[in-house]
Amino acid sequence: MPIARIPLLACAFCLIAHCAVAAAPIKIAALYNTTGGMSSIDAPGLRGAQLAAKHVNAQGGVGGRMIEIVAIDTKTDLQAAAQGAIAALAQGVVAGIGYGDTSFVLAAAPRFMEKGVPFITSGATHPDLPKRLGPTFFMVPFGDDDQAHAIADYAREALGVKRVAVWTDASMDFTTALARYFEERFTGKGGEVVLADTFRAGDRDFSALVERLHKADPKPGAVFVAAVPDEAGVIVKQIRQAGLTLPILSGDGFDTELVTEVPGPELAHGVYFATHTFRGDARPKVQAFLADYRAEYGVAPESAFAALGYDAVMLVADASRRAGKGDTQTLRQALRGTRHFEGVTGRIDYSRTSGVPKKAVSIIGVQNGAYKVEEVWRPGN
Repeated sequence: MPIARIPLLACAFCLIAHCAVAAAPIKIAALYNTTGGMSSIDAPGLRGAQLAAKHVNAQGGVGGRMIEIVAIDTKTDLQAAAQGAIAALAQGVVAGIGYGDTSFVLAAAPRFMEKGVPFITSGATHPDLPKRLGPTFFMVPFGDDDQAHAIADYAREALGVKRVAVWTDASMDFTTALARYFEERFTGKGGEVVLADTFRAGDRDFSALVERLHKADPKPGAVFVAAVPDEAGVIVKQIRQAGLTLPILSGDGFDTELVTEVPGPELAHGVYFATHTFRGDARPKVQAFLADYRAEYGVAPESAFAALGYDAVMLVADASRRAGKGDTQTLRQALRGTRHFEGVTGRIDYSRTSGVPKKAVSIIGVQNGAYKVEEVWRPGN
């Protein structure tokens, strides 16, 4: 080989190596419970996230780099959530997203915090999460205080409810916080809690609670149920089978097809829950998401958690473009500086000192198995 050709070949190899590095994918961990009791909200979240990655990559990626979703099913098991975080970090992810429940975020996110890698929850709504986890943690959804205030206001003002019973899953951070915020708002609006009862995740027999609800004196005008999806449909079914017709109120834990599938359409009636805005939204971004999700998966988005998963990946992609670099520190700074990001589920910014996005809340009514947007509630400062 002539000596003169060696520098040229060396340059060529350097260029090839540089291109290979530049084209390295942006790896995003997606930790979801796609099996087990939380699967009805987490599986749609993962599907939304994967759809977002497909859309970003179809547009050339982020600065020529494709997004790669590192999906891990943690099987509705808290220990598996912690192990899943460790496994994802070992694969060199620059960010993590996932989960529709606070307990699982608290199991997994600290592993990311230890490494300085941002974690963005797509669906966990406890408003204290940013304070508990620190500046590398971000929320796509609203907080439990906002959604509890929304459904409490709707109960008092739209439904005219004066007295309520409150059922709380006492085993989870999300449900206990949701019930507390609801009670504070409802009583602050002049309402009265006449019965407080508890159960635990995994319970299937609610007959004792139903009996106490039936015998309550004074009679409640509605029952607020702080529950996760695995119990939601069973509770609706057993309340209605007992002949009780009072409104059933809840938060986004009821944003699951189980609310209608388990009791059936005849019993899935008079149910109202607060959830993330996108149903009935005429914005082109929302309509495009609905059409693309159906085209990709053959069904309409099962719940708002599909849209939240989509928004989580799009938020990371947007921050990556603004960061201009692939390191986690720059990405964290870009995420923290997010203002006016328009997602499918509404605008996201982190200008609040709480770190919780200020977002609208939809009140969904279920009548004879059909879902309808009853009201859109907007928070104050």
